[in-house]
Amino acid sequence: MSEEEIILSELSLDDLYELMKEDLYDGLAAEIEEEVHEALGRGQQPYEVLTNGLVAGMEIVGNDFRDGILFVPEVLMAAKAMKAGMSILRPLLAETGAEKIGSMVIGTVKGDIHDIGKNLVTMMMEGAGFEVFDLGINNSVDSYLDAIEKHNPDILGMSALLTTTMPYMKVVIDALKEKGIRKNIIVLVGGAPLNDAFAEAIEADAYCRDAAVAVDTAKKFMKIRKGVRA
Repeated sequence: MSEEEIILSELSLDDLYELMKEDLYDGLAAEIEEEVHEALGRGQQPYEVLTNGLVAGMEIVGNDFRDGILFVPEVLMAAKAMKAGMSILRPLLAETGAEKIGSMVIGTVKGDIHDIGKNLVTMMMEGAGFEVFDLGINNSVDSYLDAIEKHNPDILGMSALLTTTMPYMKVVIDALKEKGIRKNIIVLVGGAPLNDAFAEAIEADAYCRDAAVAVDTAKKFMKIRKGVRA
């Protein structure tokens, strides 16, 4: 069935969510906006639309990206479609006080201006239900610390693509220790030259080789954290 033949109002709710997942996978932003409005018009709560449509769709995208079925351009298209849907849902979610999985401050470290991987992580994390505060590129210790003080995130994500900027991650982690807040925050690091051994050496909580792994890792740590808090 072509897109032109689909009449949204005639679909069952389950079929509407299935279509939303398919269109998200294909990166169809305009269609996602229409489907979000349709679901809301049927009395679906914003969190239900987010969970059953956008998050469920991005989970499929993340799995296929991890398995090498999708590649960065396709994932970026899907993420942009997800953001189109989120632009409708975000103010509604704020009004209802819907609970998020967790929150994250993320940024590329000082001296490094690469951000494609970081941007992908940001969009994938938002698609998974995290609130993300993206600091952009070339972030100093003070930039990270100020953002942590302001947003009180569960997770700090740091990215580096240059071997010369990798050591700055340890500078940031050492600063968290000096402030006495290292144990309060999950630190995830990523970037092409990094590996598990480096993450362990600088005392990060985990190395994430790509955006899909970052989402899975963040979810795992949030389950642990909530379990401890409970």
